[in-house]
Amino acid sequence: MAAPSDFLRIENISKSFGDTIAVDGVTLGIARGEFFSLLGPSGCGKTTLLRMIGGFAYPDSGGISLDGEDITALAPNKRATNMVFQSYAIFPHLNVRDNIAFGLRSEGLEADEREERVARALAMIRLDGYGERRAHELSGGERQRVALARALVKRPKVLLLDEPLGALDKRLREAMQIELRQLQREVGITFLFVTHDQEEALAMSDRVAVMEKGRVLQVADPKTLYEQPLSRAVAEFIGTMNLFEGRMIDAAGGIASVETALGRNRAPLRAGGKFCAGARVWLAIRPEKLLLSRDAPGFQSVPGRVVASAYLGDRSQFQVAIGGLDRPLIVSAPNTSGMARFEMGDDVHVSWMIDGPVLLEQ
Repeated sequence: MAAPSDFLRIENISKSFGDTIAVDGVTLGIARGEFFSLLGPSGCGKTTLLRMIGGFAYPDSGGISLDGEDITALAPNKRATNMVFQSYAIFPHLNVRDNIAFGLRSEGLEADEREERVARALAMIRLDGYGERRAHELSGGERQRVALARALVKRPKVLLLDEPLGALDKRLREAMQIELRQLQREVGITFLFVTHDQEEALAMSDRVAVMEKGRVLQVADPKTLYEQPLSRAVAEFIGTMNLFEGRMIDAAGGIASVETALGRNRAPLRAGGKFCAGARVWLAIRPEKLLLSRDAPGFQSVPGRVVASAYLGDRSQFQVAIGGLDRPLIVSAPNTSGMARFEMGDDVHVSWMIDGPVLLEQ
C-alpha cells in the first residue's frame, strides 16, 4: 500500500537473471518533485531497478505504481516516464530540433504545438539558436542537454536518468551537475537518477538510496548518509572513513564507552541502534573529524607519526601511523588551518571530539 506522499512506489521488487539475483526485494517510496538517486557500485542492481520502472524489464515479483496507477506490466510507451541514457542516443542524421521533436511525432500533435514545445525545450536547456545543428557540431555537454530536452518535451511524470553524466570529463561533469539540479527545480518533475559516483549523488539529490548486491542498505538525505551511516558498508562507500572494530563496554546518558585498538573511546549512541554491553561494534570517524597537534590535548587522543601527506588544493590529507593499528589513520584539514604545516615524519597526536565518532552495529 503506497503512503499518501509516495508519488512513485516500488513495492518488494525482485528480478533475477538465471542464478543471479539482480534486485532483491526492494521497497521505495519517492515523492512528487523529488530528486532521488540510486547509488551503488557496478552490479548492485540500480540500473536493473531503473529499467523496471521504465518498463524496459519486468519484475519477477513485486509491483510499481505511479501517481496511484499500477504500471508494473505496462509497456514503456504506456508509462508516464521517460529515460535518458549515458550514451545520449542522439540521432546523427537529424538536427537538434528534429531530435527533440522525434518523440512528439508519434503522439499525433499538430505541427504548431510540436514547434512550440521544441522551442520551449531549447530555451529550457539554454540552446536557443542551436536548432539546425547536427550531433557532430555539439559538445558533450550540449549533446547531454539535447537528450534531456528530448525526454522532457514529452512531459513525463518521472524522468529516469541512467548515469547521464558518465561520459563527461570531470570539469564538465561538475558543471552539468549544477545545471541538471537547477533544471529539475525549474520543471518540478520527479527525477530518478542512477550513479556510482558518491559525490555526484550527495551534491544533487534530495534523498539517496544506497544499494549493494540488489538490496537497499539505507535511504536518507545526503547529510544524514554522510554523517550518520547505519552500517559499515554505507560508511565505507560514502566518502572516506576510518573504521575500528571494538567492544561495547557500557552506555549512560546517550554516550557509549567502546574499547578499541585506540583504547577506550566514547561515542554518541544512535537512536534505534541495538547496542548492548559486550556487543561487537564498529567505531567510524571521518578524516575531517580528526585533529592533529604537537602535544596531547585534554580530550581523546593517541600518539602517532605522519607517514604520508598530500596537498589537495583547498585541503591537505595526512596518513598517520598509530601503534596497534594495521592501517594509518586518514586525517583531512583545510589548508587555512595550522594542521597544514605538518610533514612526513612528524610526531603528532591525533584527537577527536566526543561527537566525532559514529557507532555502527557489527
